[in-house]
Amino acid sequence: MNRTSLPRSRRTVSLVAVAAAAALTLAGCSSGSGGKKAEQEAGNASAGKADTPRMTIAMVTHAPSGDTFWDTIRKGAEAAAAKDNVKLIYSNDETAGDQANLVQNAIDQKVDGIAVTLAKPDALKDVVAKAEQAGIPVVGLNAGLGVWKEQGLLSFFGQDESVSGQALGTKIDGAGAKHALCVIQAQGDVNLEERCAGVKKTFGGKTDILYVNGTDMPSVKSTITAKLKQDSSIDQVVTLGAPVALTAVQSVSESGSKAKVATFDLNKDLVSAIEKGTIEFAVDQQPYLQGYLTVDSLWLYKTNGNFSGGGEQPVLTGPAFVEKSNVEAVAEFAAKGTR
Repeated sequence: MNRTSLPRSRRTVSLVAVAAAAALTLAGCSSGSGGKKAEQEAGNASAGKADTPRMTIAMVTHAPSGDTFWDTIRKGAEAAAAKDNVKLIYSNDETAGDQANLVQNAIDQKVDGIAVTLAKPDALKDVVAKAEQAGIPVVGLNAGLGVWKEQGLLSFFGQDESVSGQALGTKIDGAGAKHALCVIQAQGDVNLEERCAGVKKTFGGKTDILYVNGTDMPSVKSTITAKLKQDSSIDQVVTLGAPVALTAVQSVSESGSKAKVATFDLNKDLVSAIEKGTIEFAVDQQPYLQGYLTVDSLWLYKTNGNFSGGGEQPVLTGPAFVEKSNVEAVAEFAAKGTR
C-alpha cells in the first residue's frame, strides 16, 4: 500500500509515537549481534494481551553475525509480538541482495506486514515496491531515514545518524580532542558513513576514517593498533558499535596510545566499561524500542488505522548519551539485554 495515497484524516499520530517521544528523555544502552541468516520464528517473550485476530509480521534486517545490537532489536520485536497476538518471522542477511530475497520470501508467504532496514536502499527499492503493490504495509527501522517516505513506507523508527554524529563530534570537541579516528566496520553502510560524516562536520580537529572488517575482531584489533602506532597524534578513537569499541580499548593499550575511546551503541559489557572509565561514553539509539515500536505500529495500523509519526515524520529513538554520570540508571536493563 502506498503511503502517499492514504487520506490525510487517516494519518493520525498513534500513541506509539507519543511513547517514543517520552522514551527519549531516558538514557539507554545497547549494541548488537544478529541471529541466523535463515528465517526463524521468534519465541514467546511474554504472555499475549491482545484479543485481535492473529496476524503475521516479517522483520528483515541487514544484521551481521556477531553483533548483539540486533539481538536487542529482536527482543523488543518479540515482546511487542507476544503482546499483540502476532506471529513474528525474523530473518537477516548483511548482503543487500540476499536481504532483498528475504523480503521477497515474506511477500510470497503473504504476511500481514513487513518491517525492514534500508542500509543499502537502492538494493531494496524494487522489492519494497513489490510488497506495497501486493497490499502489504511496510515500515522501516534503524536504517533508511533519508529514503523511507520516497519508498512509500508507512513509518520509520530510528535515529538521525547525521545528527547523532554531529552530537558526538561536538562532545569530543568540547572535551579538548584534537585528532579523531572514526572506525567504520562495514564500508558502504549508509548509517555508519553518516555517523562519521556527522562527527567530521562538528569536530573542530582533524578526523581520519579507518575501515575495518567488523566480522573479524582479531583483524579489527590489529588494524586499529597499527594505525595508532603509525600516528601518535590520534587522541580520540570513535567506534560505531560496542564490539568494536571494546576491541579498540585493547588496541589503545597494546599500541601505547593515550587516545580515549567513545562509541555509538551499547551492550552490557560496554556499560561495564563506561562504569570502569575505559570508555568515555556511548551514543544510544535504544534498539529495543526500535524493534518494539516497529511491530506495534504494524499491529496498530492493521487493527486501528494508526500511523506512527502521522505518516509524515520519523519516530526518533535517539540519540542519547550514556556516560559515567547516568550509566547506573540503565545498567540493570543492559544486563538483561534490553537496553
